[in-house]
Amino acid sequence: MTRERLTTHDYLIIGAGPAGLQLAALLESDGHDYVVLEAGDGPGTFFSTYPRHRTLISINKVYTGSTDDEFNLRMDWNSLLSDDPDLRFGRYSQRYFPAADDLRRYLTDFAAATGVRVSYRTRVVRLGRDAEGFTAVDADGRTWRGRRLVVATGVSQLHVPPIPGIEHAERYDTVSVDPADFVNQRVMIIGKGNSAFETADNLVETAAVVHVAGPHSVRFAWQTHYVGHLRAVNNNFLDTYQLKSQNAVLDGTVEQIDRRPDGGYRVRFRYARTVEAIREIEYDRVIACTGFRFDASVFDESCRPRLVINDRFPEQNPAYESTTVPDLYFAGTLTQQRDFKKSTSGFIHGFRYGVRALYRILNARYHGVAWPATALEATPEAIADAIVNRVNRSSALWQQFGVLGDAVTVRGGTAYHHEEVPVAYLAERGLGGGSALVTTLEYGANHDTVDPFDISVPRPRENDAHAAHDASYLHPVVRHYRDGTVVAVHHLAENLENEWNLPAVHQQPLAGFVKERLGDGIG
Repeated sequence: MTRERLTTHDYLIIGAGPAGLQLAALLESDGHDYVVLEAGDGPGTFFSTYPRHRTLISINKVYTGSTDDEFNLRMDWNSLLSDDPDLRFGRYSQRYFPAADDLRRYLTDFAAATGVRVSYRTRVVRLGRDAEGFTAVDADGRTWRGRRLVVATGVSQLHVPPIPGIEHAERYDTVSVDPADFVNQRVMIIGKGNSAFETADNLVETAAVVHVAGPHSVRFAWQTHYVGHLRAVNNNFLDTYQLKSQNAVLDGTVEQIDRRPDGGYRVRFRYARTVEAIREIEYDRVIACTGFRFDASVFDESCRPRLVINDRFPEQNPAYESTTVPDLYFAGTLTQQRDFKKSTSGFIHGFRYGVRALYRILNARYHGVAWPATALEATPEAIADAIVNRVNRSSALWQQFGVLGDAVTVRGGTAYHHEEVPVAYLAERGLGGGSALVTTLEYGANHDTVDPFDISVPRPRENDAHAAHDASYLHPVVRHYRDGTVVAVHHLAENLENEWNLPAVHQQPLAGFVKERLGDGIG
């Protein structure tokens, strides 16, 4: 360990979860100087505990009817990015919702196969900064140094809301997961996310009464398209409420939790939408399932990042860099601050592409390596064909909808196709400014406010090019950016099978748009 203590690495990465491993594997493949510090005894320590009931909500659809690895990553939410076909999660489980232990096994093999340099059992207790870069001090007193710091620790701390008496409640991270421990008991669960409903579902067969409570309405992933909202796999509990089986979902705020002399609890609850404003309800157990937050306690004053969203996440600019500490970057779940509850940066199937984008940003900033690009003929047909080919198979644009885009620029009479650029980074002249055609996959405006199963709600016909701009389902959008400002927009018509390759419907209108934009100064 003496060598690491004395060496200043180019990159110091904290955390060997999926994001830390993904970044390390990319750095390793190009021979960069880095080290990963991990508190646990192996990769993915978080998944040794979470989710508590040991079933992931990240899908693992093995059979897609396609042999295209890039396309198949659309339905594989657990694999990290690699050219090695053996490093696909489908080789570890064929369950649609796989076990958390299978993911840990996969991450262990990924680390071994890619040869990433990780120091395990290295718990960082303090992060600081001096004139030479960043320092990390571990629990054994060793010091590690890096010119740049990448924090990939995820949201490792339970978010505890400021409710008087909340210290009396049990917590999601430690409460028993054995339903037999709740036989015939009255239980309140605070929170309305997946952890709350996962816990409630587990108690349906044994608890006498379960109330799930929170100040906001339940939001369903099938409606909002945000996979962190309540998933169908966790919402069986709602049947027991609506079909009158003693359970309930309470809309409102918990004002106070008091211990009763007999050992139970009295909860003062303020309803959000009934004439009865406040009610006191008695329970045998109260469980806080209120989400997670970033642990910033290890940063000293020399490099403490600004926190946002109720101090749950570090604030980041479009390059995934701290807004207040230069050269401090974030990877993985923490990057959801940029698209909070809108896209997929909080999950492996989203942030694996964000990590690759971060890697390309670091390469450009510190190593003089331009963003990868493929040369094309600067003709409307060639550019339109390249765009159509990508939207029909790209997994990155599919998963990171509205966040990552493919950019086409023109220089010296040649077009260049840059894949998977963060749209906000590009808008801030991340590729050097000028003009670009940027393609994203996006849902329509207000897509999360309508019931997608309500057939009385009108929507554009499939493959209707004239009404493409009104599409509500996922579809390609091409924008002309000039020095960060959008000057023109073209929508491709939505399609049931997500195949945007009909000549008269998709390709020809797109080629016409590209021709117009080329005439308006792309290049």
